[in-house]
Amino acid sequence: MELFQAKDEYILQSGDRALWCSRKDGSVTLKAATDLLLAWNPVCLGLVEGIVGKIQLHTDLPLGLVLIRQKALVGHLPGNHKVYKITKIAVIPLSDEEPLELELELCKKHHFGIDKPEKLVQSPEDSKFLIKTFSQIKSNVAVPIKKKVKENKEKERLERRLLEELYKIFMDSDSFYYSLTYDLTNSVQRQGDSDRSGLPLWKQVDDRFFWNKHMIQDVIDLQVEIQTRQADLWVTPIIQGFVQVEELVVNYNETSDEERSSPESPPKEITCVDDIHPRFTVALISRRSRHRAGMRYKRRGVDTDGHVANYVETEQLIHVHSHTLSFVQTRGSVPVFWSQAGYRYNPRPRIEKGEKETMPFFAAHFEEQLRLYKKQVIINLIDQSGREKIIGDAFLKQVLLYNNPNLTYVSFDFHEHCRGMKFENVQTLTDAISDIITDMKWAWSCGPTTATPSAGSMQEPRHSR
Repeated sequence: MELFQAKDEYILQSGDRALWCSRKDGSVTLKAATDLLLAWNPVCLGLVEGIVGKIQLHTDLPLGLVLIRQKALVGHLPGNHKVYKITKIAVIPLSDEEPLELELELCKKHHFGIDKPEKLVQSPEDSKFLIKTFSQIKSNVAVPIKKKVKENKEKERLERRLLEELYKIFMDSDSFYYSLTYDLTNSVQRQGDSDRSGLPLWKQVDDRFFWNKHMIQDVIDLQVEIQTRQADLWVTPIIQGFVQVEELVVNYNETSDEERSSPESPPKEITCVDDIHPRFTVALISRRSRHRAGMRYKRRGVDTDGHVANYVETEQLIHVHSHTLSFVQTRGSVPVFWSQAGYRYNPRPRIEKGEKETMPFFAAHFEEQLRLYKKQVIINLIDQSGREKIIGDAFLKQVLLYNNPNLTYVSFDFHEHCRGMKFENVQTLTDAISDIITDMKWAWSCGPTTATPSAGSMQEPRHSR
């Protein structure tokens, strides 16, 4: 995908299509690639991998166009779908300002590729306007130039600082992923339950996990407005979370590790039973909800839409031969109205609304959960005796008031049992709920690209703290 800078637009071009982004107001337009000839002095800045969307870092700053500058291949999901991690971004101000050093990969088509574009040639009308403006400035000696220069420097510092933070979010967190052919927002079972195979990828997504939806909304609206699918190319659904894909091989050699490491034992060739396809794929996909996301301690509890803070769905996939097994868990903040004020380590929690006020929003949260996942097993991991006890008590009270037979509530004092990094003590929990775990269902997909839900409803444990 090539990026061009023109006098009034930035133009993204892929094949025979182009997306024009105005430097005046940030509006977007779909055009044919040949319309590049109509732009005023277009200069190729280089290649980009895709569009994240538009963002305004501050009300005093212009809109910025966020582009994927570099990606890394994470692995292949069943069906040979490639998954990428965003490793570098570029942010271009949608204004008359010149972009900073973008360090884009040079376009081979334009062998004269320029990292920093030459100054654009001014039209005669622009020259007349500048001469007139210069005359007015020269005659108006009362203009506070020094104050203006100071304001500009402060604005530049603010913009630089905010841009640095934005770059850190993408480059340091390793938490933004996308695929051009696979729906990372939906579990295998949801993909199998829906009949949306003929729709573009961005229309198949689970809205909860479409992280950049707001940023790319102008392009989505453009498609709806002109009733065309030309905009599909420019909408790339991105998730925030984690994706890891590993290819493993089953070793059917019964020789123990000790025997293999013994110098007296001759090395034995590793053998595999080919007829059951020993190679298999293991994948872990965590999707963070875009609703009520925020920094730990500063974003807690439930909101008036039933969304809980920092909600994450984690799917475990195992693919062997033409079969894919999927198991899903979710976690989220305790769904009552609570908060933690201040910046000290582990500030004391406080309840912000009473039982009756909380009930409809607690119910809204779990009605959505039960609609999506059927039966729920709640594992409450918070401190049962310390400062978090007030939250645990409020949680249990709401479960009792909700009184839904499809909810199973289990409390496990994670802090007490696993104190001193003794995480192996979680075995106490798994032993206690072994019957519940055994009863849980999973999705079983036959075929690399389509999903068929297993018989019975899929049940998922919900981790809340």
